[in-house]
Order: sequence, then C-alpha cells, then structure tokens
Amino acid sequence: SIRWRNIGPYRGGRSIAVAGHPTEPMVFYFGACVGGVWKTEDGGTFWENISDGFLNTASVGAIAVADSDPNVVYAGTGEACIRGNLSHGDGVYRSTDGGKTWSHRGLEDTRHIGRVRVHPQDPDLVYVAALGHAFGPNDQRGVFRSRDGGESWERVLFKSENAGAVDLSMDPTNPRVLFATIWQARREPWTFSSGGPDSSLHRSTDGGDTWTDITENQGLPGGVKGRIGVAVSPSRQGRVWAVVEAQEGGLFRSDDGGDIWERVSDDRNLVQRAWYYSHVFADPQDAETVYILNLKAWKSVDGGSTFEQITTPHGDNHDLWIDPNDPTRMIEGNDGGACVSFNSGESWSTIYNQPTSQFYHLTTDEQFPYRVYGTQQDNSAISVPSWSPDRNGIPWGDCYTVGFSESGHIAVRPDDANIVYSGAIGSSPGGGDSLMRYDHRL
Repeated sequence: SIRWRNIGPYRGGRSIAVAGHPTEPMVFYFGACVGGVWKTEDGGTFWENISDGFLNTASVGAIAVADSDPNVVYAGTGEACIRGNLSHGDGVYRSTDGGKTWSHRGLEDTRHIGRVRVHPQDPDLVYVAALGHAFGPNDQRGVFRSRDGGESWERVLFKSENAGAVDLSMDPTNPRVLFATIWQARREPWTFSSGGPDSSLHRSTDGGDTWTDITENQGLPGGVKGRIGVAVSPSRQGRVWAVVEAQEGGLFRSDDGGDIWERVSDDRNLVQRAWYYSHVFADPQDAETVYILNLKAWKSVDGGSTFEQITTPHGDNHDLWIDPNDPTRMIEGNDGGACVSFNSGESWSTIYNQPTSQFYHLTTDEQFPYRVYGTQQDNSAISVPSWSPDRNGIPWGDCYTVGFSESGHIAVRPDDANIVYSGAIGSSPGGGDSLMRYDHRL
C-alpha cells in the first residue's frame, strides 16, 4: 500500500532542451536532464509532466516541434553536455497529439542526443544529431535521418566510433542546407577530454544525402578543435554562425554559406568552459542579432562585434528557442530549469515551479513529521518537509536552504535538527572542498 508522492522541491534542475509551439503563444515544452518532458499552456506559470509512463529513461537532451503540424513533437533522450554527472537515454520518442502520448522511435544505442531538427514542411522528415556513448566508443553516432517519422532511420553522416554529432542546424528558407558538428569527447570516471582530430564542421546542400567537411575552410581556426556550435541565419541568405572550441577559438561568421569565415569575436566570456556550452542561436528576423549561451547569456546586435549580457534566472545556459514570427517570444534552458520570456529576455517566468531538481545525497531528521535534506546540483543544500497540509503539494515557502553545498554528503544531528552538516566540491573561497555547518536558529 506504500506509494511514492512528490514532495519537491519546486526548484528546477538542469534543462538543455526547449521548444515552443509555432502558433499558440502560451504553449512551450522543455526536457529535463533527469525529469522527462514538460509542457506549459500558460506561458510558464504552470508546468505539467507529459512523458511519465511513456519514456523508459528520464533524461531528455533535445526536443523539437514540427512547424507544419505542431501536434508532432520529437524528444531525443540523453543529455549531450557530458559533465561529471550525466544521464544517458535510449533514443528518440515521438508524439502525434501534442505530448499526450509518446511512442519509441528507435536509435536506442545513441545514448546522448544533442539536437533534433524537423523539416519545416514535412513533419515526418526528421534529423537527429547523436553524440553516442560518453564513456567509450560505439557505432551508433553521427547524423541520422528518417523520412517516415522515425519508423526507420539511415545514418547520413559518420566520422568515427570516438566522435559523434552534437549540433545540427537547418536553413528554414532552404531545408536542403544543413550544417552539423562532430565532437570527439570522452568521459572517464576520473577525467574528461574534449577535442581531437575527429572534431569537425560539415555541410550538406542536398538534405543530408552527401556532406562536405569544411573544418579547414578559410578563416576557421587550425589545430585541435573541441566542441563546435553552429547556427544558420534565417534572415540573411548565406550567413552562418559557429562558436568553436580551439586555441584560437571564438565566434566565427560566414556570409557565403560556409566557404569563407571570419572570427568576429574572441571574447573569452563566449567560449569559457567550451566543452559544456558552445551554443549559438541566430535571430530569425534580424541578421545582425545573435545569441551565445555560456555561463551567462549574451546577445549581440551588431553582427557579433560586441555583446551584452542577458540576465536569466539561473546560470549555465544551454538552449534557446526563438519564435520565428515574433522574436520577442522565447524559451531558454539552463542548469536551473526552463524559463519563458515575451520581451526578448528582459524578464522571465520563474524556475520555482518545476520539481526537476537533481540531488547527489539525501538524509532525514528525527522530527515528526520529519524533514528531508538534500544537496542539489548547481544550487544549494535544502530542507523540505515530508508532509504538508496544503493539498496542492509542498509549498516553496515551507522549504529553506541549509548551506551552499551542492554536491557533497549531508547529515543532520540526531539530537538537534537545527544543526546540518554538508560537504561540497569547489565551494570554498579558494576553490577547494569544504565542510559547512548550518544552524537554523541563527
């Protein structure tokens, strides 16, 4: 008779996959890195999980809504920002009723999917950028294409068993033009490597039938490259953006479809910790406007020459969907959840309405009713009541921070629940490990 119940907290966890409905302005989707697919119909005020009972794995790395039939939604599972703590997936899922039901569409061994792109006129023509296994070599990597809504797949771009596709951009004005990036990366239990000879940038002009490696084209950096993000400008023919992890990396722009490139910015704010970010997005109506997501979110309105910061509800920014018909309407994903804006990022919906937190360690105290304590990824240690008289769930006001430890163990004194100890990696002023003591009476 024992059943699970959700006690929160309603403070979001990492999201690297977001999308919006093309014609219904209040409808958006996001994928949680360990929480499935979520949908809002009121502009981010309330989110509902729509994938429980359908997905076999909880990690969602990419999501896309078909412009020609918004009832068709694709979710690629497994996060492709492969940090120390990450969750893998089991391929692609598809919904034909706006997320009410989902069916598995194969590619089980891709493990980590970085991007899904749907043809603007054909909801059954879909492309997937699959990174593959994070901890070792495997064959199911690269760019895959399906012409029948995922019933069958063909691999149209493959580099090696050690490198997979991590980003994919389609020209909406000419969907036969595609740009894909291949990333050679390996996660080990004790370290991580980003970059190698297989990291590369590729272009197709025939819908993915053939590809050209343009990594060495004029203007792009030489030497070993790591993660690359790419975006085609919908508002100026031939304009392509690329943010490149390399010794001479930065933001690059091409105005001839990728033949010749120019480094327009070497601002280190755009490429710090590039293996975790390297995300670039072109404004759909203004060719001079481009967004870079990194630790902070950045926007340029002068072709990439200068950037100004956009304040988001949480740091570590990963995905951005911009409405092609109204660029002031957008949804953004970061390590604190997903947030919606209707004014080009001047203000955002809250991330304190998403029970998608990721926890490293949990414990309880000896009170009655008892409280639950945990160290939340990229946030703080927190205390949550195990029970609340509120029939709508645990109110956020009943939760409180018990220290700034995000990743370590946590313990409560058995004889005094006011005292909480927690450990964290890299949280001390000098950047080292620390042990924190919290007293709720102070």
